[in-house]
Amino acid sequence: MSAEYSPPQEPLTYLHDDHELLAVNKPAGLLSVPGRGEHLADCLLTRVQAAFPQALLVHRLDRDTSGVMVFALTPAAQRNLSRQFEERKSKKTYVARVHGLLAEKEGTVDLPLLVDWPNRPLQIVDHENGKQAITDWKVMRFEEGTTRVRLMPRTGRTHQLRVHMQALGHAILGDPFYASGAALEAPRMMLHAESLRVNHPDGGKGMTFKVKTPF
Repeated sequence: MSAEYSPPQEPLTYLHDDHELLAVNKPAGLLSVPGRGEHLADCLLTRVQAAFPQALLVHRLDRDTSGVMVFALTPAAQRNLSRQFEERKSKKTYVARVHGLLAEKEGTVDLPLLVDWPNRPLQIVDHENGKQAITDWKVMRFEEGTTRVRLMPRTGRTHQLRVHMQALGHAILGDPFYASGAALEAPRMMLHAESLRVNHPDGGKGMTFKVKTPF
């Protein structure tokens, strides 16, 4: 993470709230949870808790990723939603712009990931010790030497989509960790959590929250 942390200051956009959960659009550049040190204290969790003091964390998005995040409003809802993520019952869809033109129209990346300990929080592909990580992808369209692609992760490993796209030879534009050269030349990291589907903790009704891709 770069030393300079200047998160966006615009008001949060809430997508849904009820007695058990709320959904919010996380802006790019804002940490999901506090980092180490006073200068990294500002984050989505503390901002949400300013409006909903009872809000509890369920999952995270990387600092430079925008899009849908859900929070629980009761401990029971937190347990229920966390279990859905752990058991892969939640359904996540992302949109990314990646460097270059993907040759195929769709595919699946199945590459196990492990933290690169000397270079934390970076992740590496490790076939011996890594944890299973699977991403389905589908080309949306080509744009000026880049590809807009929809990503459907089946697992939820740290930096999974970023490493998997890099492993394909098509790093996500603007990715400060895994892109290099021309792929770095973007106003932000071009990764957005477009939609998230979960079952409501109270009754189990399927709910899908969506945020239009801002790039």
